[in-house]
Amino acid sequence: MNKYELLYIIASDVSEEKREELIKKFSSYVEAKGGTIEGIDKWGMRKLAYPINFKTEGYYVLMNITMNPQEVEPMAKLMNITEGIVRQMFVKKESK
Repeated sequence: MNKYELLYIIASDVSEEKREELIKKFSSYVEAKGGTIEGIDKWGMRKLAYPINFKTEGYYVLMNITMNPQEVEPMAKLMNITEGIVRQMFVKKESK
């Protein structure tokens, strides 16, 4: 099991209800695959560094998770096809 930071951006036109559903969906996915969630930090609406699909704002969410390395790629693929997710990025944390 490795520790990861998962940062993802939800489109600005997604409703608050749907946004919470997406956050819960990805939290449940991690737990269903045997991982643990150490924290979810909702950064809120922020301006994007550059326009993505003609959008200039997005809702940022940072999750600190521990999960099996084999589950990262399938989760990334799931997030890529999920409607409302603009971008996602996994960063492996160094173990000390």
